[in-house]
Amino acid sequence: MKQPISAALYMRLSRDDESYGDSVSIETQRKILTEYVRENHIPVYDEYVDDGVSGMTFDRKDFKRMMEDVDAGKVNCIITKDLSRFGREYIQTGFYLEIDFPSRGVRYIAVNDNEDSEKGLSDFVPFKSLFNDFYAKDTSRKVRAAHKAQFQSGERFCSYAPLGYKKDPADKNHLVIDDETRWIIERIYALALQGSGAARISHILVEEQIPTPAWLNYQRYGTFAHIFKDQPDSKRFEWDITTVKKILKDETYIGNTIHYRQTKLSYKSKKRVNRPSDDWVTVHNTHEPIISQDDFDLVQQMIATRRRPRKDGTTQIFAGLVKCADCGWSLVYGMNNQRKTAFYQCSKYAQGFGQCSMHYIRYDVLYAYVLSRLQFWANAVQQNEQGILDSLQKSIAAEQGTGGKRVEAEISAAQKRLVKLDNLLVKLYEDRMNETVSERNFSMLTEKYQREQDELTAKIEKLSTQLATEKQQADGVGKWVELVKQYSAPMELTAELLNGLIEKILVHSSVKQPDKTREQEIEIYYRFVGRIDQIVSLTK
Repeated sequence: MKQPISAALYMRLSRDDESYGDSVSIETQRKILTEYVRENHIPVYDEYVDDGVSGMTFDRKDFKRMMEDVDAGKVNCIITKDLSRFGREYIQTGFYLEIDFPSRGVRYIAVNDNEDSEKGLSDFVPFKSLFNDFYAKDTSRKVRAAHKAQFQSGERFCSYAPLGYKKDPADKNHLVIDDETRWIIERIYALALQGSGAARISHILVEEQIPTPAWLNYQRYGTFAHIFKDQPDSKRFEWDITTVKKILKDETYIGNTIHYRQTKLSYKSKKRVNRPSDDWVTVHNTHEPIISQDDFDLVQQMIATRRRPRKDGTTQIFAGLVKCADCGWSLVYGMNNQRKTAFYQCSKYAQGFGQCSMHYIRYDVLYAYVLSRLQFWANAVQQNEQGILDSLQKSIAAEQGTGGKRVEAEISAAQKRLVKLDNLLVKLYEDRMNETVSERNFSMLTEKYQREQDELTAKIEKLSTQLATEKQQADGVGKWVELVKQYSAPMELTAELLNGLIEKILVHSSVKQPDKTREQEIEIYYRFVGRIDQIVSLTK
């Protein structure tokens, strides 16, 4: 006995179909299907609508609900406007139409394609399905090309703006600073610049009860409700190391946007995989920064030099900071088991083959010297902050004055010579065209002038970098003093303290004196200001 028809009207629309306009809208589909079942006297069990879902996947909410009704025997006929509304994925669509539905006794009708499985699907159905698959692939390619053009113009696509920003009300693909939350980002970076690692920062944020990005999104948009439902108030302040690390490495906060961090496996798959960092595309200056480039670069440097605890549970507080003054390699930590004394030596020397010299220094000697210098500066700033500011700025300006003018003069002379060389090359070319200079001399002089141009260009670049560094040193005095103020009267050294205040420590070889004692120079380069110990000693 033939079962009575119980039809499902299935409608689907995705963003890829927007180019077709109203012809494929849900309302248009509903009108076509309703008219069809009315004319053909087909009873309808229910309507099923997936709006905004790609036809390349069958992981659709209402499609699944429809198939559950098929399993329950409530539906035995599925009607769509055309084959593409049912699905665009060639293999899975073919499975349903040619294997699954016939085995279940489910009738399938595609109204506009004039296909009805009760009458027998035409031989063109596989070709139509394949064309729909090709269409999806072509659409995916066009969408990627359109996105690439939008990325290059500075647009940014995101479901939620990163912490510290919000979407521009006038342009959803542009970020503007959120004055209500930017202070959280500034607080995180300030702690990092003081030498705190991600673990320490996350603990501080919890202690200070600073809300997490997830909680702020929940408060504003109602997202992540499942995370906070029936949870204690403390849940909103549960910062973790991963979130802090992500913020500290995110170039969004210096005004850049990075694209192509992830990609889909294919146009048929929604699964996303991480791409190698070399494949990322960075677009600079897409929005206003919260963190300066200098502070961001410094934080990245501090992250790179921070070391993990050793196997015995200890952490070498000088790790990544102590360098050989002669070869520039790091000094490695060692232990004299007989004397029970720790020491540092040049890692290049330690490899043997007579490279460099030992540059030996005992750990306790280095520790005492560095601690004394930091205590000196902390006390000096505490006693006379303005005086230290004025003294450092004056001393740095005096030290750089003559040298700075000399460098500027060298740059000016090199630039003038470059202009002269350009003119000489033009004149040489004209002489060659007029045959007043031989081919041999032309080639020889051209090579000579071009080699000199390359040397001058490299020289100008090097000197300009030197000037910029000196200017940065002068401008960094205020930042340095603010850092020192946060470590009043330090009584011991920690990795946080050292990384916060010091850029590097250069250790020279010891020199034997006539009285058989040894002297050893240690240069401390402080964050922002460089070697100010030497500057102060010169002005005493």
